[in-house]
Amino acid sequence: MPNTRDIRNRIKGVKNTAKITRAMQLVASSKMKKAQDQAMQGRPYAIQMAKLLFALGQKVDLEKFSHPFLEPRTVKKRGVLVISTDRGLCGPLNANLFRELANIDRHNSVFYCIGRKGRQFVARTARNLGADFSVSESPRFREIRPIAEYLIGEYTSGNIDSMEILYPRFRNTLVQVPTLVSLLPLNNFMEFVARELASACQSLNVDVREFLFEPDPETILNDLLPLFLKRQLYQLLLEARASEHSARMVAMKAATDNAKKLSDSLTLQYNKARQAGITQEILEITAAALN
Repeated sequence: MPNTRDIRNRIKGVKNTAKITRAMQLVASSKMKKAQDQAMQGRPYAIQMAKLLFALGQKVDLEKFSHPFLEPRTVKKRGVLVISTDRGLCGPLNANLFRELANIDRHNSVFYCIGRKGRQFVARTARNLGADFSVSESPRFREIRPIAEYLIGEYTSGNIDSMEILYPRFRNTLVQVPTLVSLLPLNNFMEFVARELASACQSLNVDVREFLFEPDPETILNDLLPLFLKRQLYQLLLEARASEHSARMVAMKAATDNAKKLSDSLTLQYNKARQAGITQEILEITAAALN
């Protein structure tokens, strides 16, 4: 039977841990609400931009329109941007992400990382790390712009032949799915935009109205494509942040619940040990009195 003092010290330690995990759960819950609101508020803008691109694509002869993003390439070197977390204690979020990352061929890929955990995994597994970036906990679009411009520069200069993003897609508070999204090249631009709209459950009604574009649809589309990619990257980062705080809140809640169960179990064990000690003392006193 364990010593009652050891059990009492362990109960104290478990209760202190439960207080810490409970506080972390409350902090993560507050951040989760803010991150989820940011991600949800950004979706209508991204959807509207995709609709605009779809309308422009119907007015432009894409076979004659020339843009580096639309030119098909033979992919010899893949560029993969990994969006992970800076801190741990968020359940299996990063582990699931890295499981998908491990399936990507390391020999013909260059990895770019947002998040300390992703950078550590890429370095630990001896993969080709092209660059790593840091953003704030509540990122703004101005933080994403230089990152997107750097990646676009890598693509247009020929250092990479494709641009993909691996991130934890936010579905709800309990479900975050590691997802690999291909952004460049847009071999079939209209199909890509249609897929983005369909994923947001938006109908693809053909707009039959006549539009007057100034200066012309080609120039607008030429300027809008880089902005669209930057906005897509920003939206995916918002989704990843919502996934992170949701996963951390759930993990800390599970840790708090487990600590409470362990504390109850240890308290029962302590009471049994204490009762056994009292019984033993009574037996010894009784035996001494009889002698």
